[in-house]
Amino acid sequence: MPSETVASLLVWGRESLDQAGIDTAALDARLLLQHVTGLDHGALIGRPEMEVSAETAARFRQLIRRRGRHEPVSRITGVREFYGRNFRLSAATLDPRPDTETLISVALDLLRSRPAPRILDLGTGTGAIAITLLAELPGAQAVATDISSEALETAAFNAQKNGVSGQIRLAQTSWFDGIDSCFDLIISNPPYLAAGEIEILAPEVKDGDPRAALDGGADGLGCYRKIAEGVGRALVPLGHIVLEIGAGQADQVTEIFGDRGFELVGAHRDLGGHVRCLVFGYRKIGVGNARDLGYIRSR
Repeated sequence: MPSETVASLLVWGRESLDQAGIDTAALDARLLLQHVTGLDHGALIGRPEMEVSAETAARFRQLIRRRGRHEPVSRITGVREFYGRNFRLSAATLDPRPDTETLISVALDLLRSRPAPRILDLGTGTGAIAITLLAELPGAQAVATDISSEALETAAFNAQKNGVSGQIRLAQTSWFDGIDSCFDLIISNPPYLAAGEIEILAPEVKDGDPRAALDGGADGLGCYRKIAEGVGRALVPLGHIVLEIGAGQADQVTEIFGDRGFELVGAHRDLGGHVRCLVFGYRKIGVGNARDLGYIRSR
């Protein structure tokens, strides 16, 4: 039997995923072949005739079959790249999406002028948000919370892998329970899907992510109400709240926080042009109103 090559496996993987109705067939086949061979993109594309062992080829075919059943690539490999760093996933964590990187850009703009900012990341999951901010801001410290012990174990691994273990404290708690410090920035990507919407999601999301990381209650806004209720006692007077939101939720989330004395000071769009991130501050500080300024596009 002739040896398998990089080129022949890529063709087989792409065709198999095309037949399974995977829109990103070519990309996914390449990513999975990189995973099983340990080669980076350049090495893989630059050596199409390189022979691949029978064992590695069999492993690749197995992973392609899993992807053909709509299991996400990141769940198959157990790793997601986020803001240029790799993060381990687990069954208890949301798979961080590129759109969430909008929050990182916004938070960095708010914090770079502060020499030793303190950050609270609510519902940290993999820790991707907090860990990325700490890696970008060496003088920062963070508390990252989650209700899941498995998620916190995953976040601890990711913190160590990305060299920020000494800057982060992980706490198993719900929202602000047990939080007795004040922070310059409170940030969260909370569950924001209405419960009834989850069953109609793509299989990669519905079956790939833990329901607890998706379900925002009957109207999708339950977690924002909980954050708004408790954030006042954990935010310094000139601090900011940075939140990811779902499509069409900007006005409702703004009203929820407005009722608690906070003012919308920034609304930022993701690369797809959708409002993805809202920033709030205490209304009494008088820092301006994003409704007057118009939506600010993130860099």
